[in-house]
Amino acid sequence: MPSAKLFQPITVGGLALENRIVVAPMCQYSAVDGAMTDWHLMHLGQLALSGAALLTIEATAVEPVGRISYADVGLWDDRTEAAMARVLDAVRRHSDMPIAIQLSHAGRKASTDLPWRGEGQIAPGHDHGWQTIAPSAVPNRPGDNPPLVIDRAGLDRIRDAFVSAAGRAARLGIDAIQIHAAHGYLLHEFLSPVSNRREDDYGGSLENRMRFPLEVFDAVRAVFPVERPVTVRVSGTDWLDGGWDVEQTIVFARAVEARGAAAIHVSSGGIDPVNQRIPVGPSYQVPLARAVRQAVGIPVIAVGLITDFEQAEAIVGTGDADMIALARTILYDPRWPWHAAAHFGAQVKAPPQYLRSQPRRYPDLFAAR
Repeated sequence: MPSAKLFQPITVGGLALENRIVVAPMCQYSAVDGAMTDWHLMHLGQLALSGAALLTIEATAVEPVGRISYADVGLWDDRTEAAMARVLDAVRRHSDMPIAIQLSHAGRKASTDLPWRGEGQIAPGHDHGWQTIAPSAVPNRPGDNPPLVIDRAGLDRIRDAFVSAAGRAARLGIDAIQIHAAHGYLLHEFLSPVSNRREDDYGGSLENRMRFPLEVFDAVRAVFPVERPVTVRVSGTDWLDGGWDVEQTIVFARAVEARGAAAIHVSSGGIDPVNQRIPVGPSYQVPLARAVRQAVGIPVIAVGLITDFEQAEAIVGTGDADMIALARTILYDPRWPWHAAAHFGAQVKAPPQYLRSQPRRYPDLFAAR
């Protein structure tokens, strides 16, 4: 057993993981009408050889209007399922790393352009644009086209879309589901009083604002195989006075834990890109993860500007979180887990084609897949 906690195994729900490093979901804006492409094969393929414990597919829309942009991945019909199956089949031929998927609906933050083209909203009637929907008719940014308010039939449709996508994920053999309730997207929009101004059973009190996200969680958990975990990603705070905060996050985390959530991923922000004031710096979201970790009995995953090996080890070693998730860090260095293992004298899996790259000063770094 390695001395570094970062490389000790952990079980999340019924899923055994070899270490505490998760590849976070990262949108690639490279799909065609919701369907994965060769870019996703290359992107996920290289990360599946990284030595991390779990690979998470990017935010995957459960219906077309739930995409962040026109180039987002979806899982809403046989065509998008077949495209994902093609990518997964190729990745699995060369890696046994467990694979999770983040199921998402972008709500009022949908219908945007690609990040490298400015990321602004595309209005309905323009190429690649459509009418957004949300809990209330409050736009994401001043000047955006206001979203349509989701009615009762719309709530049922969206819940059923999550259920359908979860069923497709199960059929694809995906090992875990992460429900996206963070970063200002639809489920977070229901949770936050900044975006939820409803006066029915889905707005007002904390209990009411949690109602629809909990209905979605219950429906997904009911259809996904019981031995495979369903987790939830949350924004620990809106970084706004009067917004969603860590105390409400704890109430929500306890509620999903009671319903069978296997883990909580704690991020932050996203509900108001104009007024939020985020103190960005190394480990800036870890105190949020720590607060949730102290309140629940299931694993908690910390994320956000985790770049250094000792920093990552301190997060899990002190119990601030049970695991860490890497996004931009692992895009910049897809072998970060290899290098961290070498630093701590631990071991990660590597494909036999790469075993000869093992540095002589780290004779026990690699185990063949």
